[in-house]
Amino acid sequence: MCAQTLTQPASAYHHRVGSMIVTTVNDGFNAAPMKDGFVRDVSAAQVGDALEAYFRPRDTLHITFTPVVLRTGGEVVLIDTGMADNGPPTAGQLRAGMVAAGIDPSEVTKVIISHFHGDHILGLRTKGQELCYPNAEVMVPEAEWAFWTDDAKKAQAPDAMKGTFDMVANVFAPLKDRLTHYKWDQELAPGITALDARGHTPGHTAFRFASGRDEMIFISDVTNHPALFMAHPDWSPAFDMDPEQALRTRARFLDMIATDRLTYGGYHVPFPAIGHLEKDGTGYRHVPIQWMASV
Repeated sequence: MCAQTLTQPASAYHHRVGSMIVTTVNDGFNAAPMKDGFVRDVSAAQVGDALEAYFRPRDTLHITFTPVVLRTGGEVVLIDTGMADNGPPTAGQLRAGMVAAGIDPSEVTKVIISHFHGDHILGLRTKGQELCYPNAEVMVPEAEWAFWTDDAKKAQAPDAMKGTFDMVANVFAPLKDRLTHYKWDQELAPGITALDARGHTPGHTAFRFASGRDEMIFISDVTNHPALFMAHPDWSPAFDMDPEQALRTRARFLDMIATDRLTYGGYHVPFPAIGHLEKDGTGYRHVPIQWMASV
């Protein structure tokens, strides 16, 4: 008898930051085969050892995607979009997860984009050009927009990167009437502040969620899977555009979260993608929050 592939039910998790409701919603995953070059100057064998130490298969990294929905000050805010039906068949679960969590996509008032990699923006529209969040303002980082819409930057870019310039133009062209640009340190909605997290991309942005005395940091792609880039924060994934700056940014955020004992969330952290960081030798250990049936 052949083994049947099982798909998990739509997955969402509610968490409170003061009066703010933070809901992480799983969009699925992509399976990345481990090969030399995935981490700069680190062999696939060493990466495999790190994955195995985390009880994961050594030859494949399952990269999860976890956008965040916030109910704050009368707004319903989505941070990043997953890929809708524009990605692998193992992704595209965001809207079903939102509905399961009691969030109608038409309720979303703002979509805030952290940066312009496909797993963060392709879910703005479906393959059939349907707007996934038809009533939302779309907010993008000013520095990210300046880079990816610059024809001179595209001309100078390696061939492998040119497709991202084209993707950005394609995704955002139909949204120009609802598009706004934001700056770092700007409050984008009640209690949501944009933080400079450049390095992964030129305008990559993290976020502070604050309400009353409570605070949480959403690191976006400051780091990818905890088994690799938290346990080994000096490792550089191939997709960091400015590796040296990304290392400085990673060190700053991880140290702040661990030292100040902050709650944090991360786009590629295993679901529910919320937890704490504990210093562990030269690296950090992800400590998931305790799952609670009600919050």
